[in-house]
Amino acid sequence: MDERSKRIVNTAIELAESGGYDAVRLRDVAMHANVALGTVYKRFKSKEDILLAALEREASAFTDVFNSTQLPGDTAEERVVSFFAMATRMLCMRAKFARAVLKAMASGDPELTQKISKFQATISNLLHGAMNLDRELTAADYQLSELLQSIWFAAMVGWMGELHDADAVIDQIRFAAHRLLHEAS
Repeated sequence: MDERSKRIVNTAIELAESGGYDAVRLRDVAMHANVALGTVYKRFKSKEDILLAALEREASAFTDVFNSTQLPGDTAEERVVSFFAMATRMLCMRAKFARAVLKAMASGDPELTQKISKFQATISNLLHGAMNLDRELTAADYQLSELLQSIWFAAMVGWMGELHDADAVIDQIRFAAHRLLHEAS
């Protein structure tokens, strides 16, 4: 990512952190990033595109944290729950930003599929590391990862809409991990 693109993404993060999804207006992003509006549009298709670029940056930082941390738990189930608890808490600490990113992910824009897929692949790799499986991954392992992510995303969307808090998200993933990983073993 070139310097201007980084500045645009950083500005979008700052605006989202202070005012949420609605505060990330492309005109404001351009003004605060000190670039022309056309420059923003050359690099990003929409505010959702910028927010997903921000998510990609955050996923990279999360990967660094995860790779330098020993997840607690003696079983794959316990480590998966620890992984999602850590991810949930890290996102929820920056609630407005997290809600903005979740809204961008849920936009349904087919042009953003590649960025969402890249994020999901990152989470899958981290999940497989958390499971610490001493064998080659199977198709069922990948399906399990996708299912756990879907449950987590749905729970996070519920959090985004203030249906429940972060602890409830973790409880939901704990229940799902217990059911799914217990069945898989």
